[in-house]
Amino acid sequence: MTGYHPIPRDLRDELAAAGLEPDEVMEHILRALEEDLPGGGVDPTSVATIGADAAARGDFNSRELGLVAGLGVAAATFHVVMGDAVTITDRTADGRRVEPGTRVMTVAGPTRGLLTAERTALNFASHLSGVATATAHWVTALEGTRAKVLDTRKTLPGWRALQKYAVRCGGGVNHRFGLADLAMVKDNHVIAAGGVVPAYRAVRERFPDLPVEVEVTDLDQLVALLDEGCDRILLDNMSPELMREAVVITGGRASLEASGGLTLERAAKVAATGVDFISVGALTHSVSVFDLGFDLTEQ
Repeated sequence: MTGYHPIPRDLRDELAAAGLEPDEVMEHILRALEEDLPGGGVDPTSVATIGADAAARGDFNSRELGLVAGLGVAAATFHVVMGDAVTITDRTADGRRVEPGTRVMTVAGPTRGLLTAERTALNFASHLSGVATATAHWVTALEGTRAKVLDTRKTLPGWRALQKYAVRCGGGVNHRFGLADLAMVKDNHVIAAGGVVPAYRAVRERFPDLPVEVEVTDLDQLVALLDEGCDRILLDNMSPELMREAVVITGGRASLEASGGLTLERAAKVAATGVDFISVGALTHSVSVFDLGFDLTEQ
């Protein structure tokens, strides 16, 4: 696509320090802009209603209570559209808690460019702030226990790095990024291999250096895996009472992850069993966007 600009070096460095690949962020932004302006065309509404030399300033404002994330990506979007013609100030740090009515970023530059980039920038920041806010609710629910909240691979296609970044902003912990990072033996693998122990052994033999986690549904499977030396076990859809027994049986020999049908209302009770992690797909697959708005303040 033509007519766009690179992400500034200081912002690239900031994204990289946050664990995001700047070139991938750039590709995200370009794909999003292409949805709005195929081929790098013009915004007809802005061209018709706003003079070519008009300049303005606008504020990103929080309209609810929560955590912000993705403001660096939003800032990068304005730079991609307007290059050095845009000035961004007063940007709130990602992961910061904000109240309704809080100004989280100010953007100044050519009015046409501001309004062309506005929706794309808001889409990034609103969704990622929603993920961070949802994660923070789980972190709060687990306070006072040893359990940490994990994300999953149930992410929007193409958005995994950004969503997992937002989980970190909310105080959560990233699980594996992809299939090759950790062997996760699930129920279908167990059926195909003929049991949890054969499945675990098969992975260990084929990929001896790869971390392995195995899903279990009862205590007999748990004991069998502990005897094999498995040090990562997922307790699938177990009751809190059964999880508590699993923690006692394990005695610290493996990390235990609770998964399946978990809700915020049940979080504290599950965490109180002594499990190490609680995995929550809803952090990324069904989160509500955070209500951010962009309002021009002067022209």
